[in-house]
Amino acid sequence: VQLQASGGGLVQAGGSLKLSCAASGRTFSNYAVGWFRQAPGKEREFAAAINWSGAITSYADSVKGRFTISRDNAKNTVYLKMNSLKPEDTAVYSCAAAHYRDNYYSRPTKANEYDFWGQGTQVTVSS
Repeated sequence: VQLQASGGGLVQAGGSLKLSCAASGRTFSNYAVGWFRQAPGKEREFAAAINWSGAITSYADSVKGRFTISRDNAKNTVYLKMNSLKPEDTAVYSCAAAHYRDNYYSRPTKANEYDFWGQGTQVTVSS
């Protein structure tokens, strides 16, 4: 699976952005998708994940209630809607895909459980 993340940019605190992760190359609906982020000088961290059908999601505590992950398998795309952005949300956001391996609920939260990665998109939140 090839993944292409887009939609990042510069936004003021309290604002919103919607990231997209477009997939190609394999049957996209066989894959759970996660969003991870990495701020300068910090380790990569999990943000959100969604199972192959889109029915089940997981969020990091730091983004819960502000971010929403969704997917459109007909368009081979996963989205991350980010509301009430804070300066600490500033990071490079990357999407990743993990084969569901016959587990309906699969939506990994650890980076090493993902099979494919896209390049990142920069999100900068000014105070």
